Amino acid sequence: STSALRSLFLFQNTGSTPKELVIMRKLLFSSADCFLSAYHGHLTSLIDISPYKFRNLEGQKEWVHVAPVPDTYRGLYREDHEDPVTAYANEVKNIIEQAHKKGRKIAAFFAESLPSVGGQIIPPEGYFQKVAEHVHKAGGVFVADEIQVGFGRVGKHFWAFQLQGEEFIPDIVTMGKPIGNGHPLACVATTKEIAEAFAATGVEYFNTFGGNPVSCAIGLAVLDVIEKEQLQVHATEVGNFLMKLLTEQKIKHPIIGDVRGSGLFIGVDLIKDQAKRTPATEEAEYLITRLKEEYILLSTDGPGRNVLKFKPPMCFTMEDAKFVVDTIDKLLTAFTSKQFTFSNRTFYSKDAHTPLQVLLWQRVVFTYSNCQSYPNFIGESHLLDAFDGFCIIHAHSVLNKLV
Repeated sequence: STSALRSLFLFQNTGSTPKELVIMRKLLFSSADCFLSAYHGHLTSLIDISPYKFRNLEGQKEWVHVAPVPDTYRGLYREDHEDPVTAYANEVKNIIEQAHKKGRKIAAFFAESLPSVGGQIIPPEGYFQKVAEHVHKAGGVFVADEIQVGFGRVGKHFWAFQLQGEEFIPDIVTMGKPIGNGHPLACVATTKEIAEAFAATGVEYFNTFGGNPVSCAIGLAVLDVIEKEQLQVHATEVGNFLMKLLTEQKIKHPIIGDVRGSGLFIGVDLIKDQAKRTPATEEAEYLITRLKEEYILLSTDGPGRNVLKFKPPMCFTMEDAKFVVDTIDKLLTAFTSKQFTFSNRTFYSKDAHTPLQVLLWQRVVFTYSNCQSYPNFIGESHLLDAFDGFCIIHAHSVLNKLV
């Protein structure tokens, strides 16, 4: 494209270095602030701009501002809001105005094109354009992080930021992971104007391994495979099929509150209740643990660690999708059907990471939990003495045969 001809590409060997290069250019040499709404890496500088990291460490730096994730399912402005795009963009505008009142300048807005750690979020279309307008007006640049979602994964487009509209083009795009298909390769793409502004600082940048012939050959091979094997089309077809199967499960299982995604980037939001949308954290942890025992590897994301994230390899097939969803259906059915009662009371684990499941057999109570020690039981206001006369045994193997 014409914009590509005006672009400059700098190659590195890990997804973190492109973003650190951006920070070095926009923050250290402009004395301005960054703000963000996502996760960006493990380097110290990137932890500083990743809320889910720094909130568990030294906290938020004064030069960092956090914008609300544009989540229309459980965020500030939901699907019933008349204009969530403008509402979320105005949150960014307000942050900029508050920073200006304190005499601070804005360097850059960092955003995962599709927030993954935030809970597999699909920002409403048009949000990036409005945010970029506010950021540019403040003198900053818009940085799209495509390290997890680029290279055709979203199906409809090669880049996830294109879901916002074909006309939207970020000032800087960072890439990693899929660009080398496992080989350490990464890249930052930007305009010649921005690159020249960095060069004008007089600070030399080099990367010992970035852009070496072997890595570049691998990167070209990856692009060839994506094109020749039509993996972008494949991601659309298989992703649509997987979304259909998961949506059917949503109707069947009330614990599934939302199914969202594009191509082979999908999130399943597990909830405790439909009204409050309370994150089903323990249930999600239990489910991925059981799936692992079925040789299916899934993990959770989101602030409540309750969103199942689907980001399979691009060769993932419809048969694979059906196998995974059938297994989830089997486990959720077993999970909801084994709420055992005793003396008209349902017993739950008080401190276990998974709901308690109880089987009364030969005057023995078998329990399963993620705890290493025996869990405490609670039934109404009764604790362990509710099981007076019974032997309590922690028996993982027995429960495996039941679920």
